[in-house]
Amino acid sequence: MSSRYAPLGLRLASILLLVAIWHFAAWEWQNGMLPSPPEVLQVIWRETQGGDLPYHLSATLLRVLASFIIAMLVGSTIGILMGRSEGINQFFDPWLIFFLNIPALVVIILCYIWFGLVEWSAILAIVINKIPNVVVTLREGARTLDKEYLEMAHSFRLSRRKILLHITLPQLLPYFTVAARSGLSLIWKIVLVVELLGRSNGVGFQLHLFFQMFDVAGILAYSLSFILVMLILEYAFLQPLERRANRWRR
Repeated sequence: MSSRYAPLGLRLASILLLVAIWHFAAWEWQNGMLPSPPEVLQVIWRETQGGDLPYHLSATLLRVLASFIIAMLVGSTIGILMGRSEGINQFFDPWLIFFLNIPALVVIILCYIWFGLVEWSAILAIVINKIPNVVVTLREGARTLDKEYLEMAHSFRLSRRKILLHITLPQLLPYFTVAARSGLSLIWKIVLVVELLGRSNGVGFQLHLFFQMFDVAGILAYSLSFILVMLILEYAFLQPLERRANRWRR
């Protein structure tokens, strides 16, 4: 039983150590540029009570969710096709390299200039920045598919649907989880830039306002609130999914 809760204890100890270091640094600095944890918590409580934090946090989360779903669907499809067909891979590989190396800021600015400061333009900029990473991960996954399983499926004349559901997808599931975990960490950072440059709500928009007022406590309050949501998603959903996806390898 003790070994079961050991990882949780280590994580809690790590968080407490981080908070202690933060508190000590704020006490040592004492110039207002690094507020203490209690001061940041007061801002979080005040913004939550006023309704601003839930409103802006939900706006950002909706953008993250929409961009994540679209990028995973499109990127996974392209990546699997490139991994299974050498001709398709050779044709689209220069495109992939181009989009992997174009700066995210450039894509965001161009989308706003070409399509205007509208919601779908913001989503498009985020999706374009994320799709290449999903393509790379799923392409490698498609290349590692066990050919013997596929040959056995064809010998038993299984339908394409059954091959996809029972042979292809189970082998690709670990790569989906890797793309999902890295995708969320990348997407929410891009979302903040998108909101800072061209949206009138969201965590990024609030960070821009607090920056103009040199309000470090407000910046930390909104940043930590969103990071906390991402941590909950990571530990409650993504890591259990990854463990389940890799269970068949044991």
